[in-house]
Amino acid sequence: MPHSLGWYQTPTPSGFVLHLTATPDHLRATRTLISKTLADAGVGEDLMYSAQLVMSELCGNAVRACGDFVPLVAEVGVMPLGRGDDAERGVRVRLHDPYRRMLPVRGGVQLDDPEAESGRGLPLVDLLAPGWRVTGTPVGKQVRCWIPEQQENGV
Repeated sequence: MPHSLGWYQTPTPSGFVLHLTATPDHLRATRTLISKTLADAGVGEDLMYSAQLVMSELCGNAVRACGDFVPLVAEVGVMPLGRGDDAERGVRVRLHDPYRRMLPVRGGVQLDDPEAESGRGLPLVDLLAPGWRVTGTPVGKQVRCWIPEQQENGV
């Protein structure tokens, strides 16, 4: 998708930074951009789908917290965690929104709760990106996730 109102993409050496307005079309295009970027970097389908799912959950939470058309900054990159031979390859997913007061909280329903009608998003993020964290920024908050490549082996 070329630059347009509410959509500004900047390639980075390991992925992209995307300024977007949360609309259904932009969120679909973000999933497509993640798929293309990660496929071009040689990332397997399981890890790519995990990154798409994590970003979708984070965007959905931002829309619920801030409302439709919220301005977001999404970052995705393939990179090693650590240095040297012990570095673990994975995907970094970050989402920045302008609403600092409403921070996501771990917990919620169990993924296998048959009675729950909602609330599985953050537990799913916990499963795919263990150790995710939220950082307050001068203009909002940023949720930072690391999805390890071992996801491809069924973890």
